[in-house]
Amino acid sequence: MNIGDLLFQLVFLVLLIGLSAAVFFVVTSFLKKKPDNQKSIEQKLDRIIELLEKDNKN
Repeated sequence: MNIGDLLFQLVFLVLLIGLSAAVFFVVTSFLKKKPDNQKSIEQKLDRIIELLEKDNKN
């Protein structure tokens, strides 16, 4: 086997592993961020409702 063939296979193996890792991290980050974002939106809406109720009482 030539050195060039071995180098070619190693480069593509590294690219394949890197691509798989990138897809894995992107998917896990999307799955983790959505609940946190939902909580943040709910907290902001609750705060707006509280302020509106307080304003209506005055």
